[in-house]
This record gives sequence, C-alpha cells and structure tokens, in this order.
Amino acid sequence: MSVQKIHGGELSDEEFRKFTLYCNQSNNYHDDTKRAQILGQTGEDVRISPGAIVRIKGNQIGKKSYIGLYSYVNGDIEIGENVLIGPHANIVGSNHVYSPEDDIFSGRSDEVAGKVVIEDGVWLTGGVTVTPGCRIGKCALICSNSVVTSDVPPYGIATGTPAKIIGSIDPKTGEYLWFNKDKDDGFNKGNNNA
Repeated sequence: MSVQKIHGGELSDEEFRKFTLYCNQSNNYHDDTKRAQILGQTGEDVRISPGAIVRIKGNQIGKKSYIGLYSYVNGDIEIGENVLIGPHANIVGSNHVYSPEDDIFSGRSDEVAGKVVIEDGVWLTGGVTVTPGCRIGKCALICSNSVVTSDVPPYGIATGTPAKIIGSIDPKTGEYLWFNKDKDDGFNKGNNNA
C-alpha cells in the first residue's frame, strides 16, 4: 500500500506544491526539528535536513544532533549527542550477504556485528560513508568523502578511502595534532583541511 493511501489519499495540487517546497527548501531549525519528530526521532533538538532518508528505530539519535542534506542513514545505528553529520553522508548498519544456495546477495548480515555506533560530539563532514560494524569514538573528525571501514578512536582525525587516522584533537586545547607533520603531506599544522 502506498504512503499516500496510508495517510489519507492523493495530495491536491496545492498540498503537493507545499510538500515539495517543504522537502526541498526548508532547511532551518524549526522545520528540521519537526522533520525529525515526524520520522520518530523525538530527542531534544534533533534535526534532520531535507532530502535525508533516516530509517532507524525511534530515538536512536542523541539530543542536539544534526543529519545533513540528502544523507542516508539505515539499519541499526546509534548516534550520540551533539553529532554533526554533513550533507550526502551514507551510514549503513548491517548489509546484504551472498547466498551460495541462491547465487545472489539476499540475506542480511548479523545486525549485532553490523551495528554502527557514532559517539557524542563526532563530526562527519560532507560525503562521508560509514560501513557496517564501525564505532566512531567521541569527538572524532572524519574528513570529506572518506570511507570509514574500521573503528576510529576518540578525538581521532581520519581521512581517505579507506579512512586512515592522520591526527588527533587535543581535548584540553582543541588543537589539531597531525601525524607525520614533518612530511609535506598537506596536513601540516597550519593547513586544516578537515
């Protein structure tokens, strides 16, 4: 049964116009918190931007967390408090597995082993992908377009495909501490390319 039938039938032209504007141009605090509530995420100040697809159990997003434009969040995923998820992020808990009997990818992997945990204060910048089974530690920073395939420690800075730890954040001073800073790799102290 279609969503329209479940929720009262076809939309009028005016309702469809308003709905389209709401879904595409309403990236503000009020609309983003309302969108989160409609999607079952009722924690304090949880915000979900337009175009984001969030298919996780209710209230698995901690207070004051934000999911950016056109992000995809699906499966058993726990998001801590004060987490920032940039636009076009892709976070999936569990995955399809190959079935030799059927010769296709059909079943789902173990949801416990595939669970994704994003701890408090994490910042996933634009285009980040987090694969099943990863834990991203408190206040870690994942740089743009990185693909996280293994755990990231608290206050770690990771980048690349697959993401590798290139530095850390000093929790007392906020200073970014780059590994291999003597090497001219573009991540020296004066160049914050997060």
